[in-house]
Amino acid sequence: MHPDLSLVVVCYEMSRELPRTLRSLSPAYQRGVSSGSYEVIVVDNGSAEPPDEKQFAELGLALRVLRCRGASPSPVAALNEGLAAARGTLVGAWIDGARLASPGLLHAATRAASLHPRPIVATTNYQLGFQRQHLSAAEGYDRTREDALLRSIDWPRDGYRLFEVATPEMKNPPFGPMLESNALFMPKSLWDELGGYDPAFTEPGGGMVNPDTLARACALPETQLIRLMGEATFHQTHGGMTTSSPELALRTLNEGSRFYLRLRGQPLKPVRNLGWVFDASKGAILEDHEHRQALAGKGGR
Repeated sequence: MHPDLSLVVVCYEMSRELPRTLRSLSPAYQRGVSSGSYEVIVVDNGSAEPPDEKQFAELGLALRVLRCRGASPSPVAALNEGLAAARGTLVGAWIDGARLASPGLLHAATRAASLHPRPIVATTNYQLGFQRQHLSAAEGYDRTREDALLRSIDWPRDGYRLFEVATPEMKNPPFGPMLESNALFMPKSLWDELGGYDPAFTEPGGGMVNPDTLARACALPETQLIRLMGEATFHQTHGGMTTSSPELALRTLNEGSRFYLRLRGQPLKPVRNLGWVFDASKGAILEDHEHRQALAGKGGR
């Protein structure tokens, strides 16, 4: 029997971060979904000590752990292997396995996707800490401080408290221009039509492959972008390409943007089309007047 939903989670040297991410995806943490309705596929991208399914038996997940056959500094091959292995009708791709989910994310994504025959459901990215991590790292923010931050909100008892100790990656979430979504949900058939993630992006971390994937998906005919409001993912610090330091973040962005321009023949741009906004707290798409009210209130959760 195939699950309704598959989640593809890519990891590399995340012995600290991945257990938390998987706990945030577990049936005990996620609200409104049953353990038999979804599967999680972890694809390890060449870790020296890859994760083992037995480590996470207590979480009650329908979990498969794969080792990427074409492991490289880019996560693209690992993502595409996971997408190929996914059995769900709806598939969510987690390009960065260090990102925690809010408790209603899976339920909201599934509900939102059911509202259109060709949906692209995009979640908002947050980073743990009170400013973007490439800035806070320069002031001493590290794994130890982050562990203390999570203890201060008694995570994972109430996952929605993550919003209290995190910074959004976009302005006025979820209404502002959206460059990328760490948890991107589409029907399996749409992922196949898109061809997954473009293997041309071979840079460490994949460069601009995540923004490219969102842009290409939105360009598919007769698709509907649906942004989630009230649910999100939260980045744990782990030495990522755009979160470790201001210098590395700037270099990664500059080099990635130049490569994108050469590859696509146009500058990298965020998705400005608002599409539909699914209010997870109401389980419905915002009406026009609600859009205006939310924008006036600066959006957010």
